[in-house]
Amino acid sequence: MKFLDQAKIFVKSGDGGAGSCSFRREKYIEFGGPDGGDGGRGGDLIVECVENLNTLIDFRYQQHFKAEVGQHGMGRNKSGGKGNDVVIRVPVGTQVLTEDREEVILDMTTPGQRVVMLRGGDGGFGNAHYKSSTNQAPRRFDPGWPGKEMWVWLRLKLIADCGLVGLPNAGKSTFLAAVTRARPKIANYPFTTLHPNLGVAYVGEDEFIIADIPGLIEGAHEGAGLGARFLGHIERCRVLLHLVDGNGEDVAEDYRVVREELRQYGGGLDQKPELVALNKCDSLMPEEIEEKLAALKAVAGGARVMPLSGAAGIGLKDVLFDLLARIKESRAAVGIGPLTAEATGGTGKAGSWQPPLDADDGWNSDKGIWNPSQADVADEEDEDDDEGEDEDQDEE
Repeated sequence: MKFLDQAKIFVKSGDGGAGSCSFRREKYIEFGGPDGGDGGRGGDLIVECVENLNTLIDFRYQQHFKAEVGQHGMGRNKSGGKGNDVVIRVPVGTQVLTEDREEVILDMTTPGQRVVMLRGGDGGFGNAHYKSSTNQAPRRFDPGWPGKEMWVWLRLKLIADCGLVGLPNAGKSTFLAAVTRARPKIANYPFTTLHPNLGVAYVGEDEFIIADIPGLIEGAHEGAGLGARFLGHIERCRVLLHLVDGNGEDVAEDYRVVREELRQYGGGLDQKPELVALNKCDSLMPEEIEEKLAALKAVAGGARVMPLSGAAGIGLKDVLFDLLARIKESRAAVGIGPLTAEATGGTGKAGSWQPPLDADDGWNSDKGIWNPSQADVADEEDEDDDEGEDEDQDEE
């Protein structure tokens, strides 16, 4: 099953049914009078948060969701029935945004949460509604009120307690595989991880969820590499584990690059509690470890720096217990349940996770990768086509 964390869908609530214009006509009843019934209300569009879902792949195959129209009124004072509702089931952590991705409409964070997103239109009145002592034979009847419709974006933000950040090939997937039962792809080249991975770490009698996202490079907030699109999956995390490759030439500069990308992304990521780990210490000499730990402490701004090796198992327990302590502090301060966007500062990042609205050529929906170079080439081709059309018009 492919991982899909965003989808654009069309939603519409049901139109109300029309009222009826009818008169009672029976034998031996001289003055039957109006008996047209009212129309039924249209169906509602409901969004429900369910468990055991971790992707939006279902919305790739169905993009239109329309509630049923209310039934029309009929004679003999028969009112129309209400249209059937449509329930859209989404994973925990899904946000519903407007078409321009500037406003968060719904934030679904609790299993079983149901919200009526679009209410169905009211039914129209039949002519029996308008009868009075001065208007005993009304012929007025109303059509139903139309339902509401709109295009919306669904964005999934994974619910996790700890988020892993770092440059590509810093050992994030290796750490996740070492402390959880998750089995992400691990290889000795950058951008091995193309989509976020989740794992559950067990520390004594406690447990917490770890989210691994693709690596960041300088300029990721502008679309470089895989961009900063997947940073939304750690907006709800309580603590960040920043892994720095110990084999890098300048570990302090590597740390600054990732921190700058977190700051440029916003959403409160640079304000989250952070634990810094010097990874791949099994390949370093003791004096090199001390030197690079000192360099990281000088730029970490008070964050704790620890040695670590996911492949050799060095420092894993110390890191896990430190993360658990910070997570317990957050749970005591904010609450045990899933964090909402307000609690993590993630609401403000509604519009930065997707390419520009008019840039579709550089977006690879199968791999979930935004490639600005392809979009630039497509734009150049479009410009060339436009120039060719202008020349043809001039010749004519």
